[in-house]
Amino acid sequence: MGYTKDQLLTRLKELQIDFAQYEHPAALTVEEQAKYVGDKGGGLSKNLFLKDKKSRFYIVSALADTKVDMKVLSQRLGLGKGGIRMAPEEALGEILQVPLGCVTPFAVINESARHVSLLLDKGFRTQEHCFFHPLSNEMSISLHARDLDKFLKSIGREPSYVDLEANPPVGKDQPPDLAAFVPSDSTVLSDPPVKAVPLQSHTENPVSAEKKPAAAAVKTEKAPGTVKNVKDKTAVAAHQPSVFSDAGLLVEEILNKTSNVLLSEIKEDSIKQHGDQLGSIVADSMRKHLSSDLRSLAIMFKNTAYAQGFYAGTHHHPKPL
Repeated sequence: MGYTKDQLLTRLKELQIDFAQYEHPAALTVEEQAKYVGDKGGGLSKNLFLKDKKSRFYIVSALADTKVDMKVLSQRLGLGKGGIRMAPEEALGEILQVPLGCVTPFAVINESARHVSLLLDKGFRTQEHCFFHPLSNEMSISLHARDLDKFLKSIGREPSYVDLEANPPVGKDQPPDLAAFVPSDSTVLSDPPVKAVPLQSHTENPVSAEKKPAAAAVKTEKAPGTVKNVKDKTAVAAHQPSVFSDAGLLVEEILNKTSNVLLSEIKEDSIKQHGDQLGSIVADSMRKHLSSDLRSLAIMFKNTAYAQGFYAGTHHHPKPL
């Protein structure tokens, strides 16, 4: 289970981040959000959850009036004109662990989203404050971009602001300017033929699967080869070490998380304020912040071990005596 709205707000307060919060009915789009906080001043945000052909995920967070051309963005990432699209709805729960209409930069706080690339509109820095949903679309919070940066850095993320409306040429002598933001790792996620879901964005006109009968027929004819390729890729993935399959990497991840929380809690002003009580206060805080993360790590480690055992059992063919 991912972070909740209340846990996120508590984290922001612990980081001494100034923000204002506004409760309102569920708002699935930026247009609906504007009905409730559009008169408060500041910039509203639209947030896109995207996926490329290699199952790498991206969050693009932009001001409501910023024009994001998906074809141009795909080229700037080095993925070609059609290399990126809206992520399937099931990825919300599996990757970001947030409900529909709740995608924001705050979603990367969850461990399952550690490989999701986050691109922020450079326009956020020109606003007095910006509005985002705090993992729930029944509330909006406003904060300055520098405080969003503070939050992201506290979870080990370096904020990346880009001009999302730029359209630089891409060619042999002009490499894609956003290629560095393509995640180095991909997430294995089933991708059934469901309609793409726009999240916190203006209305798009996605091409439905029904309009491509010829392509569908070709895919059906190539099904046997496709299945073989999927199995081969699964076999390779099953043997690649990761934090969920290697005990050493898991321990290192736990130590990294513990160190980050510890360093964020022990500060000079905290020592002066709490004195001899600091140890117990830090211990309680670490339990509160780490229990959910470590429980999720343990469950994923267990599930990975089970999956690898199942794979080994179903693909091992002993030689006849």
